[in-house]
Amino acid sequence: MRTQGDTVQPKAKTAKVASAFAELGFKQTISLLLEEITALYRADSIPWVVGYSGGKDSTATLQLVWLALSKLPAEERTKPVYVISTDTLVENPIVAAWVARSLDHMADRAAAEGLPFTTHRLTPDPTNTFWVNLIGRGYPAPRPKFRWCTERLKIHPSNRFISDVVKRSGEAILVLGMRKAESHARARVMDRLEGQRIRERLSPNANLQNSYVYTPVETWTNDDVWTFLMQVKNPWGFPNKDLLTMYQGASADGECPLVIDSSTPSCGDSRFGCWVCTLVEKDKSMHAMIQNDQEKEWMLPLLELRNELDADDRKLRDFRRMNGAVQLFKDRVIPGPYTQQAREHWLRKVLQAQKHIREHGPDIVRSIELITLPELAEIRRLWVLEKHELEDNLPAIYEQAVGAPYPGPRLDDNLVLGADEMRVLKEICGDDQIHFELTRELLDIERQSRTMARRAGLFKSLEKAFRRGFYDSAEDAEQRALRRQEILKSARSNDEEHDLLNLKLIDEREDESVPGAIS
Repeated sequence: MRTQGDTVQPKAKTAKVASAFAELGFKQTISLLLEEITALYRADSIPWVVGYSGGKDSTATLQLVWLALSKLPAEERTKPVYVISTDTLVENPIVAAWVARSLDHMADRAAAEGLPFTTHRLTPDPTNTFWVNLIGRGYPAPRPKFRWCTERLKIHPSNRFISDVVKRSGEAILVLGMRKAESHARARVMDRLEGQRIRERLSPNANLQNSYVYTPVETWTNDDVWTFLMQVKNPWGFPNKDLLTMYQGASADGECPLVIDSSTPSCGDSRFGCWVCTLVEKDKSMHAMIQNDQEKEWMLPLLELRNELDADDRKLRDFRRMNGAVQLFKDRVIPGPYTQQAREHWLRKVLQAQKHIREHGPDIVRSIELITLPELAEIRRLWVLEKHELEDNLPAIYEQAVGAPYPGPRLDDNLVLGADEMRVLKEICGDDQIHFELTRELLDIERQSRTMARRAGLFKSLEKAFRRGFYDSAEDAEQRALRRQEILKSARSNDEEHDLLNLKLIDEREDESVPGAIS
């Protein structure tokens, strides 16, 4: 807290970073950089992996590599260059469509010109996507202190691909569009790794062994990047002026980078990222797109859903954690995963938004999948088999929201209860939702164990179910947790007093055993 005696220090002015073209000029700087890229490519047989997100920095980096290799004779283009783009499946639809078309153009042009580029669109594992975790498992929308999305959606897919390249070839060189001028944090990381370089311009990859990082535009400013993109024609035939148009009206932060480790800034503060991102206060880019262009009003349901995800969700979450425990923080229950009702609500909202976009969006999004069929199948499996929601509501929700039958396969009829049985069970339990869930889970455990040759783990499953369904209400659970907390505090206090008393008695005995001790 500031007092009257405090003096307010003026904010330090950020020194303007000099242009990378200032010393030698644009043409000579680019010419020397192309020579450097060519020399690095020809120096060994290590394959290259170029990170491409569709934004300005990765586009400039890939253009430089493309231009350098196109100048080599065909017989020297021996090393493969893998162009990878990580699609989280919840990317801004405009950017996702841009990247998809750009990758197609690259593949066609590289094949036509005999260049060693191949394009690879990487996606999260179908069992670990954003919607599978949020709607299926009930993970709350990401927050700065619970940022569960970056590693699952970005780091794992890219690292898995790079690791496969390393396994096949022994080593790999990552070519990334990282720039020191992007942020002080980025500059610190790059400077630290620069001091560990084993070869000129190649930094070690902190998280992947036998892989190295090359950052050709690391000293470029934001203006340098745009100068290059506007003066040098895109070699795979995708106009850079269209890229500039995409950036116009958005925030001043920068693209969503290829994330390969936790030290790389995620797309939470970036210009283009996931449309569901709740790590920022406001999705400025999507808001600007809708506000500035009437033709993009079809994105409004996405913005509304994103804002709803970002709202206070305590009422939508279970009072128990994933493992069924009730935990307190400052005498208040820590909310757990989304409830069944909330998860069904989010699924309905996503499907309704998908239907709206297909009906009102431009041709490029008429077949958009905000949530894919493999994701729906995994969500359904989690609901029925792991969360014991035997009524199997997903097909009905899909049909209500989309207006068409659910296209997924049937579940084993032995895994679910019919509508009549569920109605009877609800009538028996009345308004007691907790005991309804307990009875439903016990019925499911009994069904699952019926087909088992050995019923190993049965009693553990039953105990877990009773622990979850033990309470009469959320208020009852909170009061029990508070009483347990008081008992533990009292026990610790008594133990401390007992320990102090024992310590005092020991000290007194030791004093008595010393000749001449003062009593």
